[in-house]
Amino acid sequence: MPELNAAGARKPELPSWAHELREKYLAGEASTFVLYRNVFDSFLIGGQFVDLKAFLTGSFVQETKPTVVEVSAEFGVQCLKGLVELDQAGDLMAQLHSLERHLRQNHGTAVFVPYADALMPGEEAGFVSSEDRKVGNLFHRWSLDRQLNTSDNITFIVVETLGALNQSLLNNPKVAAIEVPMPDDAARVQIVRHLAPKLGDAQVRRYAERLAGLRAVQIESLMRASGNSAMGEADREALILQLLAGQPDAAERAKRFAGITAGMTADEIVKLVEPTRSVPSTDLDEDVLRLIHARKRELIEKECAGLIEFVEPKHGLSAVGGCAHITGELMEIARSLREGDSKLTPMGLLAVGPMGAGKTFVIKAFLKEAGLSAVALKNFRSKWVGSTEKNLERVLATVKAMGPIAVLIDEGDRSFGNSGGEGGDEGTSSRVIARLKEFMSDTENRGQVLFVMLTNRPDKLDTDIKRPGRMDRKIPFFYAETAADRAAVVRAVVRRYDANLACDEAGTTALCDSLAGYSNADLEALTLLGLEFREREPSLSLLEALQRAKDDFMPPQERDMIHFMELLAVSETSRRSLLPARFQGLTLDDIQAQLRTARQRALGR
Repeated sequence: MPELNAAGARKPELPSWAHELREKYLAGEASTFVLYRNVFDSFLIGGQFVDLKAFLTGSFVQETKPTVVEVSAEFGVQCLKGLVELDQAGDLMAQLHSLERHLRQNHGTAVFVPYADALMPGEEAGFVSSEDRKVGNLFHRWSLDRQLNTSDNITFIVVETLGALNQSLLNNPKVAAIEVPMPDDAARVQIVRHLAPKLGDAQVRRYAERLAGLRAVQIESLMRASGNSAMGEADREALILQLLAGQPDAAERAKRFAGITAGMTADEIVKLVEPTRSVPSTDLDEDVLRLIHARKRELIEKECAGLIEFVEPKHGLSAVGGCAHITGELMEIARSLREGDSKLTPMGLLAVGPMGAGKTFVIKAFLKEAGLSAVALKNFRSKWVGSTEKNLERVLATVKAMGPIAVLIDEGDRSFGNSGGEGGDEGTSSRVIARLKEFMSDTENRGQVLFVMLTNRPDKLDTDIKRPGRMDRKIPFFYAETAADRAAVVRAVVRRYDANLACDEAGTTALCDSLAGYSNADLEALTLLGLEFREREPSLSLLEALQRAKDDFMPPQERDMIHFMELLAVSETSRRSLLPARFQGLTLDDIQAQLRTARQRALGR
């Protein structure tokens, strides 16, 4: 039965995090709550979008708290509802002491503290001002005060990341931290249905799925036309109609696209809409969804301030030449991901092997085969105190909301190596790695967030980050072992760059017989050189051009380092069957002995 308010009207449905907060408060577990993560979003409450402040200080406490007060670094103590006698002439601490007297003498006060990290920063004591320490101590004391806790008072402390807030306050057992998450699938369905009531249920679900990873305020701005945009809606519609001239349902498409492109300039609209000409579709919804995806990518990359970028592979595993044992393993994982079989889905993949072995290309092809959206994790380390942890939290929150998704970390030893942090970083590297390991091992992410890390130096990675439960599958990559495998790589490169060009299988295999030790990258470079020779002299056959390229091409010569990286890949692999035949019979002792020798030759230690 729906809950009714004092007037007998049905109460608006609360978000799940607000239910959790309410239950903890009513159970007496805490009266001070730290709300973090998606705290700058809008929330659909009772058919209206409201911000966090309006929700918490309005409908959430409207009937139970006669007094509502806001405490901020900018305005000090302000009374939003009711009356509190404050020391207006005093500083912030004097005003807080006035507020404390009110809390002790009256029942039912809600205290709202936005941007709490400006009042109670999380830096170590030596870096925090005396005033900030006093404010932190005061809220810490309030949370433990039995009289204040039994007077029906509640305090909302709002901060984007927990690491930015006074840690002694967070560690207080009478303070409850409540995560305000990004909109989940159910919330997005509700938002889309509210913004586009004419859409059918199936369309609503498709839109909600494509909008994963966006805040409610972003979804609203994307789907609702804005009167203050760079171009008026009528002008946008006219421009888009001109761009779509000749396409089916051009008028209806222009009308739908005009709503999605609110706030964009004419140049931005042309850049976004023009590509639909090259991929004409008879499905209006699919065209709209494609446009939504493009805008979503733009919004998320802007939201994350360049910390992540979308990865959109062009080729599937069919474009990969050779390494059939690896592609077979990846095809099985891709099938599990497509079918949503989380029991068989690894938490993470670690691709290891020497440079030029094709790790990046094959992994991207796997992501396309699995139908997974993917983002590449860029360098989020900052020279500013606390910014690195804040950047990581922002990325992880966005990634979790976008699931199912893959997170690609190339050259993982540089980002998360056990020696990757600079000296004197005040423990930032260890905190970052600890938080990443915590997120990677969260079983709720299985089937939703797949971490894929690539490196040719797995020995530099933190050992614990590579364990099963974080990186379940360790896939070793090696240079093509046989002439047939090398020829398969060459033919695959030819197909990618000139699908109409015939490639003689026997002749290519014979040519590749003398290319032992060439990496996949070397073979691609050689093939492209051959295609260049053939373009210059069309009379050459492909095989003649490749032979000329073979005679002219000089591959890099780093044999000791390559052998060392091969043995590192052997020592890391999770399955012996993924190894080339020359390594499969080695015992663990053999591998370690050879690895020590190879390390000495490659690194001199």
